[in-house]
Amino acid sequence: MDSQDFTIKNLGECKFRSPLNISGQKGPGLKGYISDEQRVLTSMQGRSGDTIDRQSSFEVAGPREKIFFKPAYTKAAIVTCGGLCPGINCVIRSLVAQLYAQYGIKNIVGFRFGYQGFNPIYNHDIVQLEPSNVQSIHREAGTFLGSSRGAESPSVIVDRLEAEGISMLFAIGGDGTLRAAHKIALEIEKRNLEIVIMGIPKTIDNDIKFVYRTFGFDSAVEEVRRVLDVASAEAKGAPNGIGLVKVMGRDAGFIAAHAAIASRDVDFVLIPEFPFDLAGEMGLMMQLEKTLQKKGHCIIIVSEGAGQDIMGGPKNETDKSGNVRYNDIGVFLRDKINDHCKSRNIEINLKYIEPSYTIRSILPNANDAIFCDHLSRYAVHAAMAGKTDMVVGLWHNVFTHVPISAATSGKKRIIGNSTLFFSMLETSGQPHPMKNTDGQLSTGDKKVEVNGLTPADAA
Repeated sequence: MDSQDFTIKNLGECKFRSPLNISGQKGPGLKGYISDEQRVLTSMQGRSGDTIDRQSSFEVAGPREKIFFKPAYTKAAIVTCGGLCPGINCVIRSLVAQLYAQYGIKNIVGFRFGYQGFNPIYNHDIVQLEPSNVQSIHREAGTFLGSSRGAESPSVIVDRLEAEGISMLFAIGGDGTLRAAHKIALEIEKRNLEIVIMGIPKTIDNDIKFVYRTFGFDSAVEEVRRVLDVASAEAKGAPNGIGLVKVMGRDAGFIAAHAAIASRDVDFVLIPEFPFDLAGEMGLMMQLEKTLQKKGHCIIIVSEGAGQDIMGGPKNETDKSGNVRYNDIGVFLRDKINDHCKSRNIEINLKYIEPSYTIRSILPNANDAIFCDHLSRYAVHAAMAGKTDMVVGLWHNVFTHVPISAATSGKKRIIGNSTLFFSMLETSGQPHPMKNTDGQLSTGDKKVEVNGLTPADAA
């Protein structure tokens, strides 16, 4: 954390009075304007009276009394990148509504199919966005603008932004999208242009650093819980029934952990942060046998990034976003469990369920829909004030401004001394560590705060 700088970049002095005409008491969560001097500590371990500086606190999000852009001369753009996630269309709709109705920006466009939309070689059309054509898109899953993966030249993207006269770009996406957005912001800075790059963090895995929650995560957990209910019904309906569910979570097991706690039927939660053995007294297979003997059935949820070490490590290849391709832990466990039980003359009824794509493509629940609206409005407030190269986050239940460089400096992960982790263990009843270490702690037991710092009850 000491090396992090949470200072937010600004295009310049804010000279224009906000058209919002807000009156009221100032402060987070209140109606009034927010000052740049209002801060949120990065750690709750700070003491009363401590000096709050930019190296230990975030700017509070919210409308500013003075803004950088003159709305009548401002053109905004929106792009969605990466995989699908519940709530993308809610974000697009809310961005348009806030820009159009609240700030009076009538020229809003959407670039189609991610960053590809900026590159002339793809010949993707630009969509004019206004309340009339986004009015109902929040009731549709997926993304109204389309999406894609893969890198595009920051220089080409900035050329297009200049050519189209764009004043601000809202980039909706995950870690790869935000890293690209940061490079675009640096290219803009290099050219001394007055263009805002505003990130809205989108990852169903909820692993963006210094952002307590990302949109779509709550909906994903709710849907996974329904899947676990199905797996539980299948497992309980047959002798020695086993329900094995693989969910999203390349580097962090937030979906699996939260869904297991919500379900309360799960016996084993296997996540990337904590290695496990297959064989041996503490290994998964022996623990599975004990559970079947005790209960007559078993439910296992596994994150897609778990157990890569027992499969020989990730594949030596990457996808278009630059992510290392992982081996399929779900199919691997399915086959290993079947082989093990067959070798031990244990008759089982195993049902393997992988709901990943169906979960990505659902509509957001009410909680996520509201959250999307908040994120969008705060992103517009920040952009109008000329703030750039940043994302809107949530920290200590306050919406904040986070530099993209900080948000992409690592992955937020579940740590071994968090309340979330112990809640997961208590709910499942699984032993920890599931490693044959002769009494030595596994790597997962070390109190290493992988995500730098966490809110009080966070990961």
